[in-house]
Amino acid sequence: MRYRKILCSLLLAALTIGAQAQSGTNSPYSQFGFGMLGDQATGFNKGMNGVGTALRRGNQVNPINPASFSAIDSLTFIFDVGMSGQISNFNENGVKKNAKNADFDYAVAAFRAFRHVGVSFGVLPFSSVGYNYTSTGSLNNEQNLNYVNTYTGSGGLRQAYLGVGWEPVKNLSVGATFAYLWGDLTRAVANNYANSSGTTVTTINTLTKKYSAEVSNYRMMFGTQYMLKMGKTERVTLGATFSPKHNLKSTPECMVLSTNTSTGVSSSTTYDVKDGLELPNMFGAGIVWQHGYQLTVGADYSLQQWGGSSFPMYDVQNETPTYALSKNYFQDRHRFALGGEYCKNPISRNFMGRIRYRLGASYTTPYYYVNGNDGPKEVSVSAGLGIPIINTFNNRSVLNISGQWVRQSGKGLLTDNTFRLNIGITFNERWFAKWRVD
Repeated sequence: MRYRKILCSLLLAALTIGAQAQSGTNSPYSQFGFGMLGDQATGFNKGMNGVGTALRRGNQVNPINPASFSAIDSLTFIFDVGMSGQISNFNENGVKKNAKNADFDYAVAAFRAFRHVGVSFGVLPFSSVGYNYTSTGSLNNEQNLNYVNTYTGSGGLRQAYLGVGWEPVKNLSVGATFAYLWGDLTRAVANNYANSSGTTVTTINTLTKKYSAEVSNYRMMFGTQYMLKMGKTERVTLGATFSPKHNLKSTPECMVLSTNTSTGVSSSTTYDVKDGLELPNMFGAGIVWQHGYQLTVGADYSLQQWGGSSFPMYDVQNETPTYALSKNYFQDRHRFALGGEYCKNPISRNFMGRIRYRLGASYTTPYYYVNGNDGPKEVSVSAGLGIPIINTFNNRSVLNISGQWVRQSGKGLLTDNTFRLNIGITFNERWFAKWRVD
């Protein structure tokens, strides 16, 4: 009963933190699709740039593949919480802008429920939307007609999950995760048209389009891992994941508001698309090579089949406005990641010998089109440390710190350079150990 109460308290705390979280991005690219997609990585994964499909750790939570939960140490309860801060630089046609923000990332926990069965739960980001920028120009130099377009957006999706990993036979594990996906996606475009004469600027007309969607649905993922022993100290682990396609049963809305300042006449029209959002089939594959407990090297590949999904779009053809699903909005998303970790001696009495050093790199293709062309490609590199927390009561917890550089760019698009600092703390307590008093 004691552990049951503690588990419920931790889950409630995680859900509360997730519900209060703000958007984790300032990028204008988050205005497309579902926004900036999360990688579901925790602190130790982030140092290796999200590698995790084939990773199995008894002292860390790896939500990337639920099959890994079966590796959780039977004597411990693991609680991991993380946050990030970032500085971004946007560059378009020689014009540069900077932005910075911080965000809660995740809160996850895991424990061994039965022999060869591990359980994990927590809150993870799925996507984030956050941007605010303007563009200006002239429509007709002779009549001094100018425009100011303002683009704003906020929100994102989070997922509270419960996962189980089971090792039915030696070296083979399977797992499944059920997640509750929720959040709001809000975007707005305000077009202001003005007539300027000398120092006087008179607003003629304002056209505002507000897009909104509320999501409250589920998401499922299945995974498997198989470990091959190559000798006394060498082993290779293969991993795979699958998340099935399904409709989110959401009804996106678009409200168009037009205001004529000179006449004071305004009008508004609201459009909606029933069942307008869906998740695609998502696949993942990975391989990890380990040399004892010192060196780990892994590679991941993921495919998200967004190209088979539709997305609602507002359009005007022959002076008739429409808000309907378009099959030409998304494209399949591919991600390649490579990462590694080195620790001189995990059980050394020397503090420096127990520090884990991590490196990683990744390349990701876009999952949407921008004005009929490919969206931005993403290149990222990362480096991190796993620093043991050692005191009188605990020598198993870890402070995970990593720095990540991400560059998004595309032909004819702005360049987004972001440096992100990730901090996570893994509390690893021997709650289930049996103590003997002499």
